[in-house]
Amino acid sequence: MSSVTEISENKDERFSEIEERLYFVRDKIMNWENRPMIWDWSSEEAEEYVEAVYEARRLTESLKSLCFNGDIVENELLWRARNVLHMAMVRLEEEFTHILVQYRLPFESATISCSSSDTVSFEDDVSVLLSINSNSEECSIDLINPDVIPDLQCIAHLMFDSNYIWECTDAFINSRKDVLYDLILEVENLRIEDMPAMESATFDTKIKRCTRAMTNFVVVYLSSEKWLSDQIFGDFDSISSICFAEASKASMLQLLSFGKAIAYGPHRLETSSRFLDMYELLADLSPQINVLYANEFGFDVRSEWEDFVRMVCNCVKRTFLEIHDFMASNLSTRAVADGQIHHLTRYIMNHINALTKYTKTLDLLLTDPNNASESASCCVSPTALHIRSVMSDLECKLNDISKLYQDDSLRHFFLMNNTHYIALKVQGSKLRTILGKEWIREQYRKSEQQAMDYEGATWSSVFSLLKDEGIQNPGSNSISRTLFKVRLRRFYSAFEEIYKREAGWLVGNNDLWKDLQIAVAYKVIEYYGTFLGSDSSHLNVENMKYAIEDLENYILEIGCL
Repeated sequence: MSSVTEISENKDERFSEIEERLYFVRDKIMNWENRPMIWDWSSEEAEEYVEAVYEARRLTESLKSLCFNGDIVENELLWRARNVLHMAMVRLEEEFTHILVQYRLPFESATISCSSSDTVSFEDDVSVLLSINSNSEECSIDLINPDVIPDLQCIAHLMFDSNYIWECTDAFINSRKDVLYDLILEVENLRIEDMPAMESATFDTKIKRCTRAMTNFVVVYLSSEKWLSDQIFGDFDSISSICFAEASKASMLQLLSFGKAIAYGPHRLETSSRFLDMYELLADLSPQINVLYANEFGFDVRSEWEDFVRMVCNCVKRTFLEIHDFMASNLSTRAVADGQIHHLTRYIMNHINALTKYTKTLDLLLTDPNNASESASCCVSPTALHIRSVMSDLECKLNDISKLYQDDSLRHFFLMNNTHYIALKVQGSKLRTILGKEWIREQYRKSEQQAMDYEGATWSSVFSLLKDEGIQNPGSNSISRTLFKVRLRRFYSAFEEIYKREAGWLVGNNDLWKDLQIAVAYKVIEYYGTFLGSDSSHLNVENMKYAIEDLENYILEIGCL
């Protein structure tokens, strides 16, 4: 009986001691209720307050272990202790939020510190940002003044130890969510309904801005936001991932909505390069997104990101394959003047040439997943097959356009010009490795054949006038002077007609035209000289309108005026 009485007395003494200490701690905590922010006051005051809170938590834990009889007085003291601790937690939550807001570094002054001392701003090239991303361990950006990180860690530990985990994380999430969302609001708002009819130049500008914004946001700000979460909550298992995912989700989804609006933009040929740029960017950023949102807490963002990547992938395919429909819909009703290189030829070749830097990406996107093994065994890449198909369509289209010329000479001249231009463009670019040497040689052979066809259509009738057949006197091998003069006049007339007609024709390649001029000049001079020599006895200066040298010079002027 005496031992029970002794235990009871000891318990009463313990409660009295706890009650006395609790009142002391309560007064100390209450003393700060109507005063400025503690951590703004002084580090000493902050340390004292933290110690008081820890004491309140220890007293609460002690009372919980002692209150097992359901005594009203004991329970009332426990309730008071919990009330004091709650009061302190509310104040700590305010302090935590205040520090996050007060010591936030503005984005416009935030710098990226790398070992190379490079500074990256919002307007820097995407390639620079991606190179920084590949060396992320050497780069950092402070979103909060580094001096207050220990204070945030201290408050977080104190609130977590007191079972106020979600109050602390909510304070962090709400504060950082607003900051990141405000940053996204600086990006130009893009609406799906505005995209399809948008001008190409305007769309080009918007897609570049969206690409830069997305790169900057993921590479710089999301990475730094994750780093900040890890600094403050890194000791608490998955809490850091939860805080990061919840703080960044709204802004990330909003940014993706801008990107999806871009994907609804005009799917014209001129936009294919921009869509490819965006797809390659997303491919480069996807591993980082998967790391940042690695667990179940980031599932929503990962899922939306993957949907966005698929949308852009489909945009790339549609715009790339659009080239066939583009050529089919290009209905020429009038032949281009003077057999020049057609605007369609220039456009298609420039477009295809611009896409050569995306060959690896296009090979990946154009490979049929259902026939991946067959594609892998094929010696020709999917991109090469598609470009060859485009070249074949272009050749057919040019043949159709050439039929608009009523003059056979000009028709062959047009085909020669365009075919040779295509061959030169391929040979002088990365297309040569895609289409191959044999394909280029075949184009040159076609160009040479078209040059021969031009020569035949233009000069064969002229050459026939310089033959001595049909100008002999009846019943004799002697040349009829009258027929000779008539034939010569007809030759001069035909030559002058060709000169007048073709003097303004434009040749796409000077070397090609010079070779053709020399070949024609050689034959004309040979035929002309032979014809004049066939009746030199009857020839006089009056009959000879052009000297051989004159004809050569005139021929060399054709296509050069």
